[in-house]
Amino acid sequence: MDKLKCPSFFNWRRKEKVTASSENFHVGENDENQDRGNWSKKSDYLLSMVGYAVGLGNVWRFPYLTYTNGGGAFLIPYAIMLALAGLPLFFLECSLGQFASLGPVSIWRILPLFQGVGITMVLISIFVTIYYNVIIAYSLYYMFASFQSELPWKNCSYWADANCSRSPIVTHCNVSIKLGEIIQMNKTWVDTNNFTCVNGSEVYQPGQLPSEQYWNKVALQRSSGMDETGVIVWYLALCLLLAWLIVGAALFKGIKSSGKVVYFTAIFPYVVLLILLIRGATLEGASKGISYYIGAQSNFTKLREAEVWKDAATQIFYSLSVAWGGLVALSSYNKFNNNCFSDAIVVCLTNCLTSVFAGFAIFSILGHMAHISGKEVSQVVKSGFDLAFIAYPEALAQLPGGPFWSILFFFMLLTLGLDSQFASIETITTTIQDLFPKVMKKMRVPITLGCCLVLFLLGLVCVTQAGIYWVHLIDHFCAGWGILIAAILEIVGIVWIYGGNRFIEDIEMMIGAKRWIFWLWWRTCWFVITPILLIAILVWSLVKFHRPDYAKIPYPDWAVALGWCMIIFCIIWIPIMATVKIIQAKGNIFQRIVSCCRPASNWGPYLERHRGERYKDMADPKTETDHEIPTVSGSSKPE
Repeated sequence: MDKLKCPSFFNWRRKEKVTASSENFHVGENDENQDRGNWSKKSDYLLSMVGYAVGLGNVWRFPYLTYTNGGGAFLIPYAIMLALAGLPLFFLECSLGQFASLGPVSIWRILPLFQGVGITMVLISIFVTIYYNVIIAYSLYYMFASFQSELPWKNCSYWADANCSRSPIVTHCNVSIKLGEIIQMNKTWVDTNNFTCVNGSEVYQPGQLPSEQYWNKVALQRSSGMDETGVIVWYLALCLLLAWLIVGAALFKGIKSSGKVVYFTAIFPYVVLLILLIRGATLEGASKGISYYIGAQSNFTKLREAEVWKDAATQIFYSLSVAWGGLVALSSYNKFNNNCFSDAIVVCLTNCLTSVFAGFAIFSILGHMAHISGKEVSQVVKSGFDLAFIAYPEALAQLPGGPFWSILFFFMLLTLGLDSQFASIETITTTIQDLFPKVMKKMRVPITLGCCLVLFLLGLVCVTQAGIYWVHLIDHFCAGWGILIAAILEIVGIVWIYGGNRFIEDIEMMIGAKRWIFWLWWRTCWFVITPILLIAILVWSLVKFHRPDYAKIPYPDWAVALGWCMIIFCIIWIPIMATVKIIQAKGNIFQRIVSCCRPASNWGPYLERHRGERYKDMADPKTETDHEIPTVSGSSKPE
């Protein structure tokens, strides 16, 4: 039969091509890796990495740290910690993911004994993803609430109580009840009984700002503690649903769709920060705010304090998002010969400069707020939730055209959060893809949307009246020293066990050979400086560990126990998987451990044309292999 003259055969072939295309829509025709796909453009990858690294912490934590740790002087330890800890880890993870084209769990074919480290990273990312989208929901709610002629938190309204005031409130005063008898009474009692305060006898206490009461009483409907769960706050639940719909829509084609969305979500925050900075700089008192941030208040004697260096190292570590699994996942979609070294430099510098730049925009407007309220900047500056949802909204409410500036600010928070969320979900789906590649090829959309649905349902507890306590609890335990443990084991496993020199040879296969002087710095950091710094931060964080509380409300014992259970659940997989791998290996106990400390036979470049002589005997990377006593490939030879 002549197929060119047979319409039915032609239609069948065309249908087959369409079906194949629909199953592989996350893979482009020009992709180097036709199994997993690649970034459509280098800029897609860079903006995704910038969006992942630059998050809410750059806006609501770094400026406050700079202010409290000596102003401009803080930039010295910050830059040093970037060079000694942040950049070495960032470059290591980018190189690792790109070399093998695998996600944060499967990548541990490099060292099977440590596969639990990858599982820990993914589990912690899942916990953080649950509450991080709740913060995005808060931003959505405030953005929608700003579409009014007057911001609802500008003045004390029907939702406020007697403590709502921008000026200090009289709590007690002296009154004359009988002739010659003066006693001090509660002001409420004085007013109720029509008495008059003796002039100059008033006792004042700070009032609660309208924005603070709006945050607690309206936005959150916050309960008295974690024991009082209350009901689901329906409008926050709808905002949370919308946040997950946005994430799901951006990721339904994997990196092919998210790589396009980040052109807006990664760039727009810089536009808003620039607009806010220009507006803030024109306000009265702005110079005073900036002076407090980084100018005249610089205190170089602070550099003698260990706390300052610890804060610098911690901020660098967390702001670059190392050891969360996302850097490995995003880099795994790079083409093999991509220059990941220059990428790491660009992304790290962009992240740090963004933090510094954001501080000017934040403090210029806080300086204006301090000026009009007659307070010092130190009395209005906040960090975290208090900055984003109390202090800054309060300052914006005092500006002409407050709703416009409020919409801009919260839309910026929305885009900052979404970028990080895209990468976190991509970390989860990449892990699933590596474990079940055939299933993901056919069912990427339902699996991605299913992940979003499950995480939405798990996040509903965070939009109850006790939701903010849950958000703070997860953040306190899961986003802390569990990540430090994973980072320490990651660098120790790759550099000390797999071999730093061997890993450098792997990198040179990708980006080309470099002079020894180029690697001197990286060897020094990877082998000695970075592990020591990470261990010091871990010990410090454990020593300084404190029982969590929110708004000075302590958590009940069961909540603290639950927090420990969450982080233990994440890190327990490290010894569990090590035990499983040893049991699966062959030989006596010593031979089994040695076997698990060598790369698996399917470790190496994903595509055959990139393997060269060193990995010519490598097993098919799409298959799982058991560990045996003898080495099976050139990559497994001891260093």
